[in-house]
Amino acid sequence: MDEVSFEKRIYYHDTDCGGVVYYANYLKHLEEARTEFFSGRGVDLKKMAENGTFFVVARVEIEYKSPAQYQDILRILTRAEKVRATALRFSQRILKNDVTVVEAKTVLVCVDRNFRPRPLPEEVAESL
Repeated sequence: MDEVSFEKRIYYHDTDCGGVVYYANYLKHLEEARTEFFSGRGVDLKKMAENGTFFVVARVEIEYKSPAQYQDILRILTRAEKVRATALRFSQRILKNDVTVVEAKTVLVCVDRNFRPRPLPEEVAESL
């Protein structure tokens, strides 16, 4: 499946007292890149949520390889690695000047308003 690239500037609020990106903030950057991944395929997550379909994070595996700092420009590569009936597995890498900063695997489960798993909407399955 295609890999989508998303660029992100690191701001002061992304960093810790040592001047490097605080480890938990990478989860936000990965989420933003997945949102752009869906958007680039014509999937309107807001409209889906209004209609009672949500994607929730069920699992994240993350490996920190190299630090990023204030004002760095990061490139986040996102790929849908596996599509199941009710879940998606994403593979993501965050790069700084072609050096890997983070590698992550994230599983999203499609759920209804009651947080019960539901099949992926046809439009999502087709876009992947």
